[in-house]
Amino acid sequence: MRVLLAIPVYNEQEHVSDVLDRVRRHAPDDILVIDDGSTDRTPMLLARQPVEVIRHAQNRGYGRSMMDAFCWATVGRFDWIITMDCDEQHEPAAIPDFLAAIETDAHDVISGSRYVNHICGNDSPPPDRQAINRTITAELNRHLGLTLTDAFCGFKAYRVDALRRLDMDTDGYAFPMQFWVQAVAQGLRIREIPVKLIYNDLSRSFGGPLDDATHRLAYYRGVLCRELVRRSALLAEAGLTQMEYCSCR
Repeated sequence: MRVLLAIPVYNEQEHVSDVLDRVRRHAPDDILVIDDGSTDRTPMLLARQPVEVIRHAQNRGYGRSMMDAFCWATVGRFDWIITMDCDEQHEPAAIPDFLAAIETDAHDVISGSRYVNHICGNDSPPPDRQAINRTITAELNRHLGLTLTDAFCGFKAYRVDALRRLDMDTDGYAFPMQFWVQAVAQGLRIREIPVKLIYNDLSRSFGGPLDDATHRLAYYRGVLCRELVRRSALLAEAGLTQMEYCSCR
């Protein structure tokens, strides 16, 4: 069983060294960092770490970093890929929980949830982020017949063979919208496991207009609706009728 640990980063000079030091205590041997065009000291700090690095010459977005990680895992013939963030909101000590879930060989996607069997961390997320997460998670559940509690957590494990069935092209923060639709359309087996709810920096920016909660919600919904329509035939085969998402046209 070969497992890749992949971490997208962008301007994480304050956290990257400490996070990677802690990750190596718990992670498999193979660690990949996707540097999405950092303009601070992140590239220099990464050069001191015994990890593989993909570097974007300019910022291309969270989704693009994830797609690059998936491609690396596929080309490298890994069996699983675990993804996590580098802003100290994902606890590296939870990596063994994902490895244990992988060992059961019963699922294709193991998704961290900050809201199932709530584990105390810093449990004061920004109200707009929590509200949008709750809203989009409910809409995904309604459209896709899921029972998710946390649609946006980036702490996940993916079976690499299952990722080969997906056709992802969303570069930005709406990447999870496209992923969940395609995961259901392709019949992937999904499980949530609890992770800590940690928010260390309530002022972190999405960048540009996405810092406005109304704009951000509309952006997520737009990508979700587009993907529901694009995958309508596969979703119908999965038992989800057109009437459940026709309002997205």
